[in-house]
Amino acid sequence: MDDHAEFLRERQTNSAAMAKDGKVAELTRDWIHATAEHKYSYNFDWCGLPIIQYPQDMVAMQEIIWDVKPQVIVETGIARGGSLVFYSSLLGMLEDAGLATDTRVVGVDIDIRPHNRTRIESHPLAKRIELLQGGSVDDSTVAAVWDLIGDRSPALVCLDSNHTHDHVLAELERYAPMVDVGSYLVVFDTVIEFMPEDAYPNRPWGVGDNAYTAVQAFLQAVGEGKITDRQGREMAFETNFDIDNRLLISVAPSGYLKRVA
Repeated sequence: MDDHAEFLRERQTNSAAMAKDGKVAELTRDWIHATAEHKYSYNFDWCGLPIIQYPQDMVAMQEIIWDVKPQVIVETGIARGGSLVFYSSLLGMLEDAGLATDTRVVGVDIDIRPHNRTRIESHPLAKRIELLQGGSVDDSTVAAVWDLIGDRSPALVCLDSNHTHDHVLAELERYAPMVDVGSYLVVFDTVIEFMPEDAYPNRPWGVGDNAYTAVQAFLQAVGEGKITDRQGREMAFETNFDIDNRLLISVAPSGYLKRVA
């Protein structure tokens, strides 16, 4: 007897209970706060390039990519390029398995430093990566992303650039229409809202002004029918809290937004 469905139900029940465990929640917060001082997220590479993400979130992204099977992944904020290579490697896996064709990864950053560009463009997995330098919410940049998406569907979008409320909300409004029903709009660094007040003294974002507050404003606008696609049709997104429950350790709590309509 195939017990896979029962296994998944039991896993969901267990992870929901774990997430509600006050002691576990406290330990998780303490661990994230303590390791942030040591730049824990900087410790990992993907295929030789720094990925600057928590491994837990990358496992979640792998699950999403396998489920959605996107033809194109858009990422704003590319840093040193490890996440672009990560997405390219997974899309290549889908192509090899006959589950996707003509895939692309579109990386957008306001400042792609020459040495990072060289490392990304010379990487063995760079053949499906396209780099765009420009402000992620500039009209010209958004138009260029649409051009690179073309007819590819489904599309998946990851937002990881400037983390202020206003900037992330502007990104959400501009990039949400790129996301197909059943795919995801993933917002990284929502964890800022749950960090100590003095965690980001030299940054324009902090508690009360960050990716998490932007997500909440975006979801409110979604609920009010104010978020529409290019044809003017209302879109609906909901938070996949099952991912939060299973990860616990994440830079993107409440940031995994699935388009459901």
